[in-house]
Amino acid sequence: MRARLTVLTTVAALALGLLAPTALAGPADPAEAAEAAEAAEAAGQPVRDQQPSGGERGGCDPIGPAGDCLLPFPNDWYTERDRRTDTGRRVAFEPSAMPANAAGTRVDPAEWNRSDGFSPGSMILAHVPGLDLGETGAAPLTDIGASLDRDAPVVLLDADTGKRHPYWAELDANATDPARRALIVRPARNLEEGHRYVVALRRLKDGDGRAIPAPAAFRRVDGPALRGSDPLHERQRDHRQVRRDLDRAGVQSRGLYLAWDFTVASERSLSERMLHLRDDAFAGLGKGVPEHLVYEVKDHPADDPVARTVRGVYNVPSYLDAPGGPPGSGFHRAGGGKDALPARLPGNNQVVPFQCEIPRAALGGPDGPGEAARPVLYGHGLLGNETQVGSRTQRELAARGNFVMCATKWQGMSDEDIPFIASTLQDLSGFPAVADRLQQGVLNTLWLGRLMRHADGLAADAAFRGADGASALDVRARLGYVGHSQGGIMGGMYTAVAQDSTRSVLGVPAMNYSTLLNRSVDFAPFQQVLDQAYPDKLRQQLGFALMQMLWDRGEANGYAGHMTSEPLPRTPRHQVLMHVAYGDHQVSPTAAEVQARTVGARIHTPAVADGRSPDEEPYWGIRKLRYPYAGSGMLVWDSGSPYQPLTNTPPAEGRDPHSDPRDDPAAQRQMAEFLNTGRIVDVCGDAPCTAAPAG
Repeated sequence: MRARLTVLTTVAALALGLLAPTALAGPADPAEAAEAAEAAEAAGQPVRDQQPSGGERGGCDPIGPAGDCLLPFPNDWYTERDRRTDTGRRVAFEPSAMPANAAGTRVDPAEWNRSDGFSPGSMILAHVPGLDLGETGAAPLTDIGASLDRDAPVVLLDADTGKRHPYWAELDANATDPARRALIVRPARNLEEGHRYVVALRRLKDGDGRAIPAPAAFRRVDGPALRGSDPLHERQRDHRQVRRDLDRAGVQSRGLYLAWDFTVASERSLSERMLHLRDDAFAGLGKGVPEHLVYEVKDHPADDPVARTVRGVYNVPSYLDAPGGPPGSGFHRAGGGKDALPARLPGNNQVVPFQCEIPRAALGGPDGPGEAARPVLYGHGLLGNETQVGSRTQRELAARGNFVMCATKWQGMSDEDIPFIASTLQDLSGFPAVADRLQQGVLNTLWLGRLMRHADGLAADAAFRGADGASALDVRARLGYVGHSQGGIMGGMYTAVAQDSTRSVLGVPAMNYSTLLNRSVDFAPFQQVLDQAYPDKLRQQLGFALMQMLWDRGEANGYAGHMTSEPLPRTPRHQVLMHVAYGDHQVSPTAAEVQARTVGARIHTPAVADGRSPDEEPYWGIRKLRYPYAGSGMLVWDSGSPYQPLTNTPPAEGRDPHSDPRDDPAAQRQMAEFLNTGRIVDVCGDAPCTAAPAG
């Protein structure tokens, strides 16, 4: 908790101090944009975005609202054909179409334009003034199954398969101006890589139950054929395929308000940078081990769960564009092409810290020799560092399972990254460097794993040997992973690319920061930064969606389809055990459920006591777990906190149960058994899993 408070205090100070110079000029007045749109519709003219489009194909979509380029989003209008990509398309945002901050600086789209599609977890955004989702009958978070109803007013259609995709719809509860409130449609399971999807909004109603008429431009695009000289002719030509897809799927277009399509990025587009780092770095390492140095060994008294703490550093090849890869550095690329992969500057390395906790049983003592322990990597929490492996909870787990647990920084989202991350919220053009450093951080973690499980690595160091000279590390045992909070989120990505381990415990996990940020109490100080730089709430949501496209390269959302089954190239299959805190204030269980559906994890039932969940069908779409189970599973640990908000806002009632699952002895027993045997065993019986509030 102390580490979290330090993070929040630091960011709050940045929010109050760093941004004053940027709050010089506001974005285009939303009221003026709305008036322009109304005047255009009244005159029967197409509604065009008032931002400059540059006159090119990638400019503002003419069916979108005035003043808000890139809406609706995601959208293939902002792509171009490219035979070199796996989808046959490439994102082609124009600089003039990108959102501007309060200083008038537009987001530089260069890094986004390397992608061959949009995020597999993309929030789907539209602006529908006056929309009432209750009157419309759109599927809410509490009734995801309704999204697949034949007459659902929001349709999310996989055009490649002809099947509908589950989702929930919500209006941005953070909007301060009802006229600037985003409609957000979130996939309840990640979209399929490389597939094309069609979105249809139909029979939309306002708060009085009255039908909302379609925008003038869309009515013309969806109407009779336009002449080749008409400004909307090209847009109508694109729209014909959308209508054919809807017709083939039996989606009636009566009352159609808006419809468009988009392509999801391919597996290669999402993962090729990380896999290149991994494969290139390990090829250079060969059968050797990373260079390392132990600089501190601390033995603990007999009543401590662990016997020894070891701290040190190790070398990792750096693929960033500055020596040592400090915060703010991005990938170095050999060559300037859009498909150029990260490359090392000659001799560029990083000196990376590590900390390890060695259980007493592994070192032995006067009563006899030790029992060599399983090596387990630990992933730290929000913007923290490697020292969190020394927390009481992790020391207890190390002793309970006889694990040597080691951690390094999640570079890219560690304590040293806080100032740079805050600065990127002033100008999102800097955000690509966050995603790049996150991938370098995963490589650093992979190298620590190799250092732990190699006979010539830490196992050969005197700091890891007991009084009898035997190593505390069992290098024959399978490497494990445990991560909590941010470590549970990043652990999903680590798992998908790990070659030395196949079992991961993901504590209070989730994926997809574009879903998580608004729903987390931890984002409040960062929100202050964002509000000053991008004050309009509708454009903030667009900013989250844009960030997610790059975040996919450096967090679990971009790798979830390969986290368990369907492994990535040269990667084994994996198992994950997810422990979710009911009503979590920091990592929304809503996003954890999306992850469970995506990775095929099964859920302990009954998941919660009767009456605890407001859902029509609690944990919709997640199959039941039968014990003992040798696959992937999710358990919900209830310590009495209220259910999370049904809106995209953070919890404001009750205590935060975020730390409760990891502190519970039964949960720890299950984690230890899973890492040691690969089996998920029943520790809750025929009842919901409950955890005592953490002290």
